[in-house]
This record gives sequence, structure tokens and C-alpha cells, in this order.
Amino acid sequence: MAVGQNSTLRLSGGDVYVQEVLRTAHQELLALLQQRADLMKRIGTVKQTIIGLANLFGDNVLDDELLTLVDRKPNGRQPGFTRACRTVLIETRTPLTAREVVAQMQQRFAGVLVNHKDPLASVTTVLNRLVAYGEARSTANQSGKRVWEWVAESPDKQNGSRVSRPMA
Repeated sequence: MAVGQNSTLRLSGGDVYVQEVLRTAHQELLALLQQRADLMKRIGTVKQTIIGLANLFGDNVLDDELLTLVDRKPNGRQPGFTRACRTVLIETRTPLTAREVVAQMQQRFAGVLVNHKDPLASVTTVLNRLVAYGEARSTANQSGKRVWEWVAESPDKQNGSRVSRPMA
């Protein structure tokens, strides 16, 4: 068996059934990955709303479970590296450079940076993955530096489609 450039499997015997199963599995995987991206956007939007309310009215309006879910309750363990990157983007209203993300992670989640030789390279890699997942957007700022921002789901869902744009 050999895998071609376009990810289709070529079988020596031309087994149509195997090709159909692979095609179906491929389509399902793509659909599931899109669902994951949509869910992560929605989770980010809900977290932004909760964090905004907590910023306005104080963390005391949130119960312990909610504080934990929005990463505001110190629970003795550091969130994962990707989760920390997500949290920084979700909680920031303006696009950030990778260096700014590293600085914020250093302040809030210093433990996740300890085992990284080059935190800037690691953060940049994760930010690019978040873009690929559809969770973040990368643009250039006024000085031409690359910046990232969380892509939040818009409230416009009347027709069933989801439109993504950054939260204001």
C-alpha cells in the first residue's frame, strides 16, 4: 500500500470497501475537528463573558467551581502550556505579540514556562496552532509586528450559521 500526495490510499487490489471506509473516516475526522474548533470558540466566548462580569463585580460573584473553570482559583496546579496560552488570549482585549503572551504567562503561569528552553518559540508554535484550530487570529499591528487575538463567536446566530469576530 502507498499513500499518495492527496492523502488518498491506493490499494494494490483496489479494495473499494476499504477506500470507502477511509473516505468516510476522513470526512468524519474533518467534521469533528471543525466541531472542536467551534466548541473552543464558544467556550472562549462564555469564559470572556464570565471574566468580564467578574472584572466588573469582583471574583466574589463566582462560586468555587466557576472560579476554577475560568482559571481564577488557585488550585495548586499549573494549567497546561496550551491552556495557559488560551487563557492569556481569552482574557486580553487587545491583540498581543508572542513576547507579550510570554510576559503574561510568566506573571500568571510561570511554572508552565520552566521546562521550555525557548519559551518564545514554544508560545509562537502554540499560537500558530490556535490559529490553525480556528481559535485565534494572527494579524500585524501598526508597527508591523505579528500579533494574536482570541476569535470569539459573535452573538449573530439567527440563521444558524456562526460568524466569528473578536470580542470588543
